[in-house]
Amino acid sequence: MPTKSVQTLLEDIRLVSEERHAVVEAVRALVKKSFKPFSEEVKYGGILFASEASFCGVFAYKEHVSVEFSHGARINDTWGHLEGSGKGRRHLKLISLDDIQAKKLAQYLPLALEAAKAAT
Repeated sequence: MPTKSVQTLLEDIRLVSEERHAVVEAVRALVKKSFKPFSEEVKYGGILFASEASFCGVFAYKEHVSVEFSHGARINDTWGHLEGSGKGRRHLKLISLDDIQAKKLAQYLPLALEAAKAAT
């Protein structure tokens, strides 16, 4: 079964919710702007990002968008926005475009990459 392309997944998200689509695209743009090298792939129903190591992914749900940090438990969460209590993963729940800034996604991204690189 062929892997769904990023573009196809984005079109599917847009059909379900323009707002979720806008949040996913804004997250993608921020990650792309923040990291060189940068790669993305569709996996587990979302878009996974890598730069030297795979470090996070963005997933659209009915009521929100989740940015999942593969090794989020290793992040020192000084801002207190990370959710989750499992052994490894943590996430930021984004309801609107404003949440990207309010929940400091730009500050968490490099911490997520460092945590992922330290785990390998």
